[in-house]
Amino acid sequence: MSEAKRLAAVKAIDYVEDGMIVGVGTGSTVAYFIDALAPWRDRIAGAVSSSEQSTARLKLHGIEVIDLNTAGTLSLYVDGADECDPHKRLIKGGGAALTREKIIAEASKTFVCIIDASKQVPILGKFPLPVEVIPMARSLVAREILRTTGGQPVWRDGIVTDNGNVILDIHNLSIVDPVGIERELNQLPGVVSVGLFARRPADVVIVGAEPPIVL
Repeated sequence: MSEAKRLAAVKAIDYVEDGMIVGVGTGSTVAYFIDALAPWRDRIAGAVSSSEQSTARLKLHGIEVIDLNTAGTLSLYVDGADECDPHKRLIKGGGAALTREKIIAEASKTFVCIIDASKQVPILGKFPLPVEVIPMARSLVAREILRTTGGQPVWRDGIVTDNGNVILDIHNLSIVDPVGIERELNQLPGVVSVGLFARRPADVVIVGAEPPIVL
């Protein structure tokens, strides 16, 4: 599986161009992408990072990390996913970086998602859906999620996001209307962000294989 992740990550380099600022996500597959991006350090203008973890790896390779407010609109964002449906809609947030990932995806013209084949599903929801929540609203949001979706929210105890918030993982969902669920959950007071990337899905999905499959 790690080789499939590496193959997908290396293929994503095809979308990198001289002089661009590259949006970079978080996770094990993205770590391979950052490593593949290292030889480009003098050819790109820098990177916008979605997590402290990715920032540290980028800096280790000598790649300048730029604040999104300074960078403005990005040409490219590369990130992984926990699930991907046939419409390139995603569940993300297994690494608890979903809010910053969603912000960078929204700011990018092209979102390239790199996955291995195990992440492909016909309907989203087998992977528990992460929701980032302001700490004081954790119980309130959990009760509302249970009432409105029927899913089982579980507090990811011991995990604090880079934004200082907590994660609720919603189990036992079959997400047949990802855009609707994303919209509904975003309306709950206390919810910072939902790990559904449906309103703004990936533009390109690369599945690690030999050769890689581009969807």
